[in-house]
Amino acid sequence: MAVTLKLVIDSDTLHRRVAELGAEVSAFYQGKPLVVVCVLKGAFLFFADLVRCIKNDALELDFVRMSSYGGGTSRGRQTTFSKDMEVDVAGKHVLLVEDIVDTGHSAEFLLEVLANRGAESIRICAVVDKLERREVDLTVDFAGFPLQKGFIVGYGMDHAEKYRELDAVYELVL
Repeated sequence: MAVTLKLVIDSDTLHRRVAELGAEVSAFYQGKPLVVVCVLKGAFLFFADLVRCIKNDALELDFVRMSSYGGGTSRGRQTTFSKDMEVDVAGKHVLLVEDIVDTGHSAEFLLEVLANRGAESIRICAVVDKLERREVDLTVDFAGFPLQKGFIVGYGMDHAEKYRELDAVYELVL
């Protein structure tokens, strides 16, 4: 199968926007304790860059792992929760960091789990807010880049575990 990578967001633009998002998050949560949760695996590069740009003396970091794609390019039928958080979020502000929010099902699941665990507030930050396939009514509070279409890889996002290491965002054209 022939694959073409079409540049969508170059590295300089991407890193500039991540710094802006870090400043936006810092201002929004100024003086408030914050738990920043990385949704693995896709968000790990974005998360690492983002948290270095967040200025908050009461910052806690945690990780959760979910899967909804498997090896294909469309959403699987079920969400898998394979690594749970370790930080207690009861009474705390939580920022979910996603690589991409498309259908919204995974984010909706996490919002519900965190609300049930007593989080004081829950917001979503995603490097890509992909509106084309949104099936759930939810808001990405801190969106890096709104996109309408295309299967996106790079900067942590993958296709069958490939392309995560790329330092830019590409559309995968099969």
